[in-house]
Amino acid sequence: MGNYQGLKKEETRNEYGKDIHYTSWPVGKIPKEFQRPELDQVRELGYDWDDPRDVVDMFEDKVAKFAGSKYACSIDSCSNGLFLAMKYLNAEGTITIPKRTYVSPPMQIIHAGCKLKFEDREWSGVYKLEPYNIWDGATAWTKGMYVGDDAIQVVSFQIKKRVPIGRGGMILTDSKEAFEWFKYATYDGRNLREYYMDDEFAMIGWHMYMTPEDAARGIILMDSVPEVNEDTGGSSTYSDLSDRKVFKPYLEKETGFKV
Repeated sequence: MGNYQGLKKEETRNEYGKDIHYTSWPVGKIPKEFQRPELDQVRELGYDWDDPRDVVDMFEDKVAKFAGSKYACSIDSCSNGLFLAMKYLNAEGTITIPKRTYVSPPMQIIHAGCKLKFEDREWSGVYKLEPYNIWDGATAWTKGMYVGDDAIQVVSFQIKKRVPIGRGGMILTDSKEAFEWFKYATYDGRNLREYYMDDEFAMIGWHMYMTPEDAARGIILMDSVPEVNEDTGGSSTYSDLSDRKVFKPYLEKETGFKV
């Protein structure tokens, strides 16, 4: 690792002669031949930025407008987005999801400290984590896809999805309070625009942020994807998880007598 973490805000150039606009993100500290190209590529497409974190903001705004939500917070995976949604709502008790889904959502329910219940539910594109207004939208990508009604809806950019960044996700919400909480929560409780050695830290957060390079890749890919698309998955494309042994200790226990 370079010594960029010790730079002061006013130290804006390095040994490669390149400007450093955001001292917590080492653009320019890496020799040009080893840098990922996406930040330069997105600028070539007409997206101007001074601070690499501007690219993250631009991607979030672009996704929010596309989805129809007021806000969008980037994150390193859809799975972690579901986890943070549950933490934000202080989820407890039992959460019910379709028995045919990807393996990560039930695991995140368990990590959030909740009991798990599977049900035989048909779905495509999005489904709700009952009883909470949290929606797993990992396989949906169509303009206006946000379900609304103050929902927290999470999108995936996994390599098989419509915007295949490779890894990453976005948390959609109409709540400014929720959006601001997610921004702090995904970046160790830090203020993204505050020099980290001066930051008082707003909360105990998690290390789940999206990099500017991945955000730039998302912008590039979005410009090449149609506005209306078929869902990439649903209940017919996943196996039944309800009989997997790993989940048995965390399932909601049935009550009452069977005769």
